[in-house]
Formats: sequence, C-alpha cells, structure tokens
Amino acid sequence: MRFDLMRSPVASAALLLAAGLSPSLTFAQQPATPNPAPANAAAEAKTDPAKQDAPKAEEAKPAEPATPKEGHSVHGEIFNEGPRQAAYLMAGVGRVRFPTTSTNEDAKKFVEQGVAQLHGFWYFESERSFRQAAMLDPDCAIAYWGMAMSNRGNATRAKGFIAEAMKRKDKVSRREQLLITAFERYINAKAENEQEKKRRADRYVDDLEDLLLEFPEDIETKAFLTEFFWSGKREGLEMPSNLAVDALIEEVLEAEPLHPAHHYRIHLWDGKKPEKALESSALGGLSAPGIAHMWHMPGHIYSRLRRYHDAVWQQEASARVDHAHMMRDMVMPDQIHNFAHNNEWCIRNLISIGRAEDAELLARNMLSMPRHPKYNHIGKAGSFKYGRERLIEVLTAFERWDRLTALRNEGLMEDTGNEEEDLRRDRAIGAAFAALGNATETQLYRDRFQKLMDAEKAKQTAAVVEAETKAKEAKSDEKAIEKAKKDAEQKFASNIRRLEKAIQEIDGRTALAAGDAPKALELLQAAEISPDQLALVMLKAGKTDDAIKKADGRVKSNSGEVLPLATLTELQFAAGKKDEAKATFESLRKISETVDLTAAPFVRLAPIAAEFGYPADWRLPLEKPADLGTRPNLDALGPFRWSPGTAKDWTLTDVEGKPRSLHDYRGRPVVVVFYLGYGCLHCAEQLKAITAKYEDFRKAGLEVVAVSTDKQENLNRAWKDLETPYPFPLVADPELAAFRQYRCYDDFEKAALHGTFLIDGQGRIRWQDISYEPFMDTDFLLKESGRLLSFDPSAPEKKTTIPAGQAKL
Repeated sequence: MRFDLMRSPVASAALLLAAGLSPSLTFAQQPATPNPAPANAAAEAKTDPAKQDAPKAEEAKPAEPATPKEGHSVHGEIFNEGPRQAAYLMAGVGRVRFPTTSTNEDAKKFVEQGVAQLHGFWYFESERSFRQAAMLDPDCAIAYWGMAMSNRGNATRAKGFIAEAMKRKDKVSRREQLLITAFERYINAKAENEQEKKRRADRYVDDLEDLLLEFPEDIETKAFLTEFFWSGKREGLEMPSNLAVDALIEEVLEAEPLHPAHHYRIHLWDGKKPEKALESSALGGLSAPGIAHMWHMPGHIYSRLRRYHDAVWQQEASARVDHAHMMRDMVMPDQIHNFAHNNEWCIRNLISIGRAEDAELLARNMLSMPRHPKYNHIGKAGSFKYGRERLIEVLTAFERWDRLTALRNEGLMEDTGNEEEDLRRDRAIGAAFAALGNATETQLYRDRFQKLMDAEKAKQTAAVVEAETKAKEAKSDEKAIEKAKKDAEQKFASNIRRLEKAIQEIDGRTALAAGDAPKALELLQAAEISPDQLALVMLKAGKTDDAIKKADGRVKSNSGEVLPLATLTELQFAAGKKDEAKATFESLRKISETVDLTAAPFVRLAPIAAEFGYPADWRLPLEKPADLGTRPNLDALGPFRWSPGTAKDWTLTDVEGKPRSLHDYRGRPVVVVFYLGYGCLHCAEQLKAITAKYEDFRKAGLEVVAVSTDKQENLNRAWKDLETPYPFPLVADPELAAFRQYRCYDDFEKAALHGTFLIDGQGRIRWQDISYEPFMDTDFLLKESGRLLSFDPSAPEKKTTIPAGQAKL
C-alpha cells in the first residue's frame, strides 16, 4: 500500500518534493523558441478501418488563402478560440511518461505537460501547452492530437485539430500514429443517435486496446482508457467492471505511484463504493498540486462518506490553486473548467460544518467576480448563478435575516431579467423582513408577489381559453380539447407554484412573529422551508414529539452535519429531555471545531451549554483521520478568495505627440480599449459604438482611452481624416509593449489581439475581454462596470451578527 510512503515525516517531505510542490508553489517561466506555426490546409480524408496510413490522394493546387480579419488566426477558425498566449513549464502538474517524436526538446516537455493537464481535466491550459509545442515544432503531429483531446466536448474544433494531426502523422512513431488515428476515427464517427454513439465508443475502446496490445508499457494510454470507460458511459459504453478498470489504474500507479490517474480512480468509485478511492483521495492532490481539479476530486469521496471537514479542505485547496492561477496569468475566473462548481460545493460543505462566515464570504466572492456574456451569466452554471444561490442558502441556513434584507441594496444581487432567479432572491428577502417583524417591508414584498401571481393566473386563464377555442375550430375531439387546455395551463403552473410558496413563506413567518405558531406551521410546511427550521416551528406549535422525530430523522439522514444536531439538541432540551439533549450535544461537539459560534443556531445553544457545564467556547478539536497522508499548508497554494490583479502602467504617445500614461487616470475608473489600427474595420465599429454611448460612460464616472497598434504619425493622420473625431484619447503602441503586458497578443502567431479592460481608480483590472473579435456589447460593459465599481472586492463589508435572543424563525 502506498500509504506506507506517508507514515514518516521524511517520507512525507520527499513525497511533496517528488510531486513538485514547494511552500510558495511558484511557477518558473520557460522561454520558447519563436518558430512559425504550421500553415492551415484542407483536412485529409479519413483513414480506413485497418488503421494503416491511407493512400494519398492527388493534391489539387491550393487556392490562395483569404486574408483573415485583424485578430483572427491565419491558420483557420479553430485557432481563433482557446488560449493564444504562450505556455510556460509549470511545477506540479503531474508525472507522466509520454515519448514524443520531435527534434525540439522543449516541444517534448510541453507535450508531456499537456498530457498531464489532460489527466487533470485542465483543458484550457492543456490546449495552451500543446499549442506551444506546435509552435516550437510545426511537424509535431501529437501536439495537434493533444489540442483535439483538449476539445473533446467541442466536436468542431476537435475535428479541425485532429485533421492537422493526420496531415503530419507519417512523421511520428507508430504509437503516436495509433493514438492519432484512434481519436480521428472516434471524433469523426457518426453520433446522431444512441446506437451510433455506442458504436463509436466501443470502437474507440477497441482501438486503444489494440494500441496497448502492441505497446503494453504505455501507461498514458492505459490512463486515458480508464477515463473513457467512465466518461464513455454517457455514450452507452458498457464498463467491463469497476474492479477490472481499477486493476488497469493500478498498473499505471505501480509504474508511477504519483501519476494523476488517481483522479480517474476517484471518478470510478465516486458513485459506487467511495471507500475504494480513499487512498487515491489522499494522493490525488499531491500527484498534481498545480492543477486545482486534482485537489477538488477527493472532495467528492469525502462528501460521499460524510467527512465534510476533509471535503472542505480539498475544495478550499482547489479554490486556492485556481485563484492563484487566474490572478497570476490574467485568466477570467469562469474560463476555467469546473472552477465555479468547486467553489459552490465548497460553500455547501462549509454550511455542513458550520463555517457560516467563510461560507458567506466565499459566496460573496463568487458574486464579485466579473460577469461576461459568454463565460459568466445567469443562464450558465458559473460563479454568478451559483454565487446567488449559495449566498441565499447560507444566509437562510444561519438565519442571518438582517444580511438578507440588505441584499436588495447591494450590487451583488441586482435584477437579472430571469424571473425564477429574481423571485428566489425576493422571496428570501421578503421572508427575512417577516422573520425580523418588519411589517411594512414585508407587506411590500407580499403585495408584489400577489400582483405577479394574479397576472400569471390571468395569463393562464386566457391561454386555456385560446387553446380551447383553437382546438374546437380544428374540430378536435373532446380528449384532444382537454389535452390542449391542460398543456396551456401547465405552461404557467411552475411560475404560479413558485409565487404561491413565496407568499406562503412570508405569511407563515409573519404569523410566527405574531405568535400564531399553528398557523405558521401550516403555511411554512406548504412553503417547504428547511426541515431544521420547520422542526423548531413544530415545537412552538405544541407538536413537540413530531418536532423531535423530524429533527432526529434529519440527524440520521444528514450525518456529519452540524445544523441538524444543533436543532435536535435545542428541541430535546426544550422538551425537558436533558439527558438525550446532552448526548446529542456531545455528538455535535465532536464535529464542532470550525463552528461559527456567532451564528444564530449556535447562539441559542449557549445557555444549554452553560447548564451542561461546558465552557463558553464549547467546541472541541476534530479528531484527525489517519488516512489523509501529507497535506501542505493551504496558504502555500494561493488565496482563499479571488481578487482582481493590478494593471501594469504604460506611457504612450497620443495623436498630438504628447505622452499619456495609465497612471494619469489613478483615482478615476477607465475603460482601456486595445484596437488593431486604422485599417481594422471592426475595431472602428467598436470605437464608434463607444462614441455613441460616450455620454453614458461619462455619467457613470468612466473615462475611456484607446490604444492602437499604429505608429504615432499614422495615428495622427487617421485622426485628422475622421469626419467626427472620437471624444476620448487615442495613443500609439506600435511596438505592442502594452498589448503584450495585457496579454492582448497572440504569442504563437506574433500578432496583436483585441482587448477591452475596466480598470478602477486603484489601478485594478476589474473586467476584461481578450479575443479575436472586439467586444461590441457596450450596454453590457456600462452595466457591468457600474456594478463592479459599486463595491470593493478586496475588502468585504463588515457584518454584524444577530444578538442572542433576537434570532427569529
């Protein structure tokens, strides 16, 4: 067992060093040779099923390639998306063994790095690594295979990349050829129905197995095969057996004990027998400490086993590594695969262990992150959507009613235009006002909900009448008419049900504040509030036995969570069952190390603790499990919360030849636009769009400055030719120094990219868009700038805790 490696301090330290983990976790830049990337060409025909090189067709004379738009890749559309800035060799991405055919040693290293990142599902960075390899060695076919593998979820891009690999595969080893051909056959196979998906998945497994029969020592293909046995299930692939796949993973780990295949073992056993992945959970993060997802995945296992403290540690480690990477490399948070998923799950587990303040601050941090119409919006499972849901969940669970009511005035929880999301927020705020006994504000929310519900019911009635009329005009039979009416009615049912429950919760909490517990219980049961809070309402309604039964059921079904135990303790004590209450309290204390004693459910336990003779701080240190192995200091991995980076200063010459610098705008927020010169027509459209809204920018307190790729004299000439001059300064950056500083530069093609940035008065980059196209949604930019500038992301506002005795349900 590899746990033997972790039982002595010396071995533990050696294990960390072997994993590439240092206390500071710094990442050294690896210079890259600026070789040209391969030219774009038409894809070859698919290979035949025998997996041999297909005969070359006679090549037609290639047409002259069209000149791409400024910012677009010269190699075709598939290269427009994805990372376009250079990769560097990172510490701590995992040990892999992937022989690569290349004359460039650095290219080989970047291929190995990309393979390790693929194993960690770090697709954004794996594509970057493979792109770097292709730049260093244009004939490195496996680099294009890696780009394709990085885009397995994007068939269009994957097909384009694998076509480039196929063009070059006759220059690489037999093993690489088999890998390339296997994926080409997979991604280009028909997959329009379940049968076709299963057929292509089965064939991909056969191709990888054939490769392994020929190259049995290839541990990377073994690892990829084990991953596909798991992920291929969604295509109908039948896994031979979990134990058989586990045995294949063990072959990889026998050859390389800290291989990132630990990740695949966790996925394998996550939903079936999580105990089987405990060893890999202890080693997963250490096997690739520089990849956040490798820290995250063990959290799945610990959550399944109700070991929430251990799960939180893993998810916090993942968040810190992600935050460090994003802040260091100027990557938008929601560009990272699974980033928001990790943080929202971490918040849920923080609730489970009672870390109320940390849970709230992390949710607020998610909401403080820049939003983007592509990466982070209310319709996408990202930091915006998850942050709203989790902040409401945290504040409701810990009865922080005053903080809930404050949300209506905060830029973090503004209207989204999504009825369901906005109702979720308004229901929580209205219920909080009711819990605090604020009748005036409560009535405002109730009246709003009633008006909305009346309107929905009126629309529902009209829709039913219309459906009936149309069905009768079509001479439908009675059964068809009734179905049409019911279908029309159902379109509004969900909205009406949500509004009904919002009104029921407000009325129930109002009744409770007024002392009418029986009425409150009836309404709050219908509203489906949290079981812990409902059990306490049952107690007030005189249903003590039912309350204790409900709370006891919660403790049994939610073992390892602190709130159910706190509720049951409170109920048993109130019922005079002090021996039982003390036993429950003792169970709570065993997992109470991180409980926030200022949160209302624990404030109410203070007098009970005093009667039992416990100290005011009744929490106990957590007994640490023996199977965790070595864990680094969390602070060494990165910050627990994301914060915007500092914008680098620049000094450039304007149209009049005068120097202007970013520092000139210190104290005032400024939008900085990087555009690709006077010849870029779509850049001109962006500048015109900003000009049309310029007064709105000024009213919002925003300055604007545009940085051009032009030489100063050309910029001046273009300025003079304008019929209507832009109302903001233009500055020249012909050497592209500022473009490079802000990563508005394609390092692979040595060309400038479009960029739009919001920099606040403290010189922090609050929002950015770097792309092959200019950012054209000026209305979004204005709105998002106003939201971001309404709060300081580095200094969360000071909160006040509800005093003991004032917490109401």
